[in-house]
Amino acid sequence: MDRYFGKLDNHWQALSIRKQHQYTLYFFWGYLLLTVGATCKVWYDTSKSGNDMVIEHIENPVLKSKDPAKLQDSSSTILKNKIYARQ
Repeated sequence: MDRYFGKLDNHWQALSIRKQHQYTLYFFWGYLLLTVGATCKVWYDTSKSGNDMVIEHIENPVLKSKDPAKLQDSSSTILKNKIYARQ
């Protein structure tokens, strides 16, 4: 990694100051456009009517099921099956 970043740094240093400044401005404007776009998208999504955020308690889907077989420890079942499979 150090060699790769060193090589990249050498390429950057080999560029003229004018080119470095130009690339920096391009990256800045690209970053600014992405930031403005993301901000506008969030603003648009939250301004839509009926777009409420619902925060609820997370429930374990295994505990919701009525089947008691699913509530058993699966690791012990797997181990038992491996022991019986060897015979």
